[in-house]
Amino acid sequence: MKKRLKLATRAFGAEPVRPDIAVLAEWIAVNRGTTADIITYLLDQSLAPQVSAGILAPCSGGRFYKNRIIASLLGVKEGKATDEIGLDSRAVSEDAAHIIVHKKGAWFAMPAPHLLGITDMFYHDESEWHDAIAGTYRTIMRSMRDAGISGHVLICDALSEPEITALSHPKVFFFQPKPDRAGLSCLLEHQHEVVVSRKTLDTVLDLTNEFDIRKVIIMDPDEDSISRALSCLDPDHISAGGYCLDRCETYWKNLVETAVYTI
Repeated sequence: MKKRLKLATRAFGAEPVRPDIAVLAEWIAVNRGTTADIITYLLDQSLAPQVSAGILAPCSGGRFYKNRIIASLLGVKEGKATDEIGLDSRAVSEDAAHIIVHKKGAWFAMPAPHLLGITDMFYHDESEWHDAIAGTYRTIMRSMRDAGISGHVLICDALSEPEITALSHPKVFFFQPKPDRAGLSCLLEHQHEVVVSRKTLDTVLDLTNEFDIRKVIIMDPDEDSISRALSCLDPDHISAGGYCLDRCETYWKNLVETAVYTI
């Protein structure tokens, strides 16, 4: 008799819709007595539907966290680095503690440094600038892990060798929603788990001949993509991944329902 089994499910953040004033005011009233603002609200909204749907490895945050990071940086004004980069870590630590209250062991997603869009007007040296911003990110992530966050997802538009090298860590996962072969090859020099779309799955399966790939995470998998992955990998080496951009209550439930295979 055939059995239908579930793949592990993992989230890489979400981009909740920004609320109108009335909704935000009501939420702030409920959370009175805590440090809460629109970023805190979006963190809650990114995480809650994942928990309700039963995502095995939930992850709060998303690209929207850019505003919190920039606001916490010292030496940055109006998107420009005008002095030596520093960090006021109070807000990011509070965000981490807030999330852990709602879901112990959650991960945290944020934009990678290249997505901050900060212009260097101080260092005037590309290497020094990259070292400075990478050092700040390491401090942010360490502060959050100290507060209980399990690890971080860095959302990327491009996979940069210097950025990956500087921030590579067992508790850091680089996530590019639409990677190409060159980007995947760069990433796999440092990371043994990789996210792929259904369209790029065959590329990654081909790369198993060149790299030690321990886990392939298929974004929004369907029956065909799961079957193709199972033709090359054991079920324990495959997961279903999600990154919600719209209608998150439905999105995460659908991900759990479709992350199945038959033996």
